[in-house]
Amino acid sequence: MAISLKKGEKVDLTKGNPGLSKVVVGLGWDTNKYDGGSAFDLDAAAFLLGSDGKVSGDHDFIFYNNLKDKSGSIIHQGDNLTGEGDGDDEQIRIELDKVPASIERIAFTVTIHDGEERAQNFGQVSNAYIRVFKEENEEELIRYDLGEDFSIETAIVVGELYRHQGEWKFNAIGSGFQGGLFALCRNFGVNVG
Repeated sequence: MAISLKKGEKVDLTKGNPGLSKVVVGLGWDTNKYDGGSAFDLDAAAFLLGSDGKVSGDHDFIFYNNLKDKSGSIIHQGDNLTGEGDGDDEQIRIELDKVPASIERIAFTVTIHDGEERAQNFGQVSNAYIRVFKEENEEELIRYDLGEDFSIETAIVVGELYRHQGEWKFNAIGSGFQGGLFALCRNFGVNVG
């Protein structure tokens, strides 16, 4: 049975699941009806962070134009341009035991592509969630439903996996950003020019 988290809660992932190595992080959302002329395109990404909370290089930013890290332990399953349908809109596969030791945290984010230009924000998005499940049998382990009502934000740090005393844990963050993907990249040390 999955553990349901609230914003700010943390839970062990591997300690209570001995031998767990392959997980999938699924992110999902629905867009509310609005009268703008552009369709919504939300994008999930992962930032692979060292002890300083920053990426070691642009290669540690996993998204639709860089689908996997150098070690092959973290793989984005591709961009969903519409977000239509039930279930996860985007997924990121992780082999926990192969994640390089220099990576202490993996932050999962969702941004609205060209949100500011299209006058779109997370106030127009509902039912957003992140979940972690076993790759082998799709057993859901952790779920965090973002019940927060965001308004002007165009990017959200949804949650993170992080190392603690040799185990992986999950933190439900739910922190909004203005400035979209650009702001997140600057925050995590990605070179955005």
